[in-house]
Amino acid sequence: MPPSPDFRWPNGAGLALSLVVNVEEGSEMSVARGDKGPEPVDELGVALKIPIRAHGNESNYRYGLGPGARRVFGAFRAAGLRATVTAAAQSLEVAPGVARMVVAGGHEAAAHGWRWVHQFSFDEPRERAFIARAVESLTQTTGQRPVGWLSRYLHTGNTRRLLAEAGFLYHMDDYSDDLPFWDVVETAAGPRAMVIVPYALDTNDMKFWLAPGHTPAQWLDYAIETFERLRAEGRHGPCMMSLGLHLRIIGRPGRIGALERFLAHAGAASGVWVATRAEIARAFAAAVAPPAEAALP
Repeated sequence: MPPSPDFRWPNGAGLALSLVVNVEEGSEMSVARGDKGPEPVDELGVALKIPIRAHGNESNYRYGLGPGARRVFGAFRAAGLRATVTAAAQSLEVAPGVARMVVAGGHEAAAHGWRWVHQFSFDEPRERAFIARAVESLTQTTGQRPVGWLSRYLHTGNTRRLLAEAGFLYHMDDYSDDLPFWDVVETAAGPRAMVIVPYALDTNDMKFWLAPGHTPAQWLDYAIETFERLRAEGRHGPCMMSLGLHLRIIGRPGRIGALERFLAHAGAASGVWVATRAEIARAFAAAVAPPAEAALP
């Protein structure tokens, strides 16, 4: 493994903090949308595998687009901080009010697919069209052309090449580091350099759902422990932390306070740059030269 690059984030910060809001609600699988079955990701713990509508689960997703979104984006507004919103593009089509919250808060709109479906099962033409449709949709709903991509769970062997050919700056389907790094992708036009901005599962609010589920206090404690360890390590070399959130999870009344307390803690800390993933990718690209044989998208 090559040594970690020696640079500082803007303003001399050692730690870059990336706050990520995954907006999937309104794009999940549903028989009503022509899918073969209902959405299996369900806080109710009822993963149906038969072609009927799961009305209870659908209502839980609608909660995210209503009270959940108001609380989450309200917490960011109160803290004066911006996030990267990885949106399944159809979600912002069906919930224009949420799209307005993204724009009003100055948040980055990144792509989480056009819909929150199993992209990893697509062949190359279908995946290329899926990426293009997400770009077109998010550009229309937010006024931003997305430069970052997060797949649902898995990506294919073609994904990074297709993203590079579509002009994406970064890809975040990776959990291998606490710092961005370069990947070289072979495209029809030659080698292209893409910034990989790793994500994190352990600091994700899905930990409220997965057994053994965290209480808000446990989740907050773990998030702050992660933040403080990386902030300490950032005194000796650059680090990055990701905090993953969902409107229908952290936006519940008993959980939102944990996010508010984390934002207050992070916002008051020294040596920290709270930035969008696009800003982090661009700062990394400016500080660390890409491989010589590869051009930027």
